[in-house]
Amino acid sequence: MRHRRKGRVLGRSPSHQRALLRNLASALMLTEREVDVDEVGAPATPGRIITTVAKAKEVRPLVERCITIAKRGLVASERAREFATTADRDSADWKKWRQGEQWQRWAAASAPAVTARRRVVTLLGDKQAARVLFEKIAPRFVDRPGGYTRILKLATPRLGDAGPRAVLEFVGGDIGADRSPAPKVEAARPRRASKARG
Repeated sequence: MRHRRKGRVLGRSPSHQRALLRNLASALMLTEREVDVDEVGAPATPGRIITTVAKAKEVRPLVERCITIAKRGLVASERAREFATTADRDSADWKKWRQGEQWQRWAAASAPAVTARRRVVTLLGDKQAARVLFEKIAPRFVDRPGGYTRILKLATPRLGDAGPRAVLEFVGGDIGADRSPAPKVEAARPRRASKARG
């Protein structure tokens, strides 16, 4: 019996489960990166991946936790920006700022931002995905208290094993932007009355 052991096993060992969830979360973040149009493996739609329903439901809390941590890191970096200097590195003004009290305040204020980045890199296991999260994704959700992703079930199952598929995507985008227009349906013609055979 699995007494209070939450989560789906997904037919994998615990280490394989963690690796799977990290890779799915990183893949979702990396769809937002800058890519060339003709790059191999470029995402079809930014901020969206297609996976099975069970995997999408398992990876969603990890993605939401990473975005929340990144939002807190952005708040800390904004607070630290008021103590920063605009002087060039290793200039006389920068060295004076580095020896003063302002630098200590800046270091204390920016410590939570550094901690947030390190924690996200630990959760995702991918520095590039963490960079995309802090630069592009987290600023979009600063005013949103939660619910950064949605799961949309697809009608067609996966080829091969007929597993139910779903789309995991970030909210806030234009949902119907890449859909084809709905087909026009003509009104049905009235049926002719058939002659009764006698």
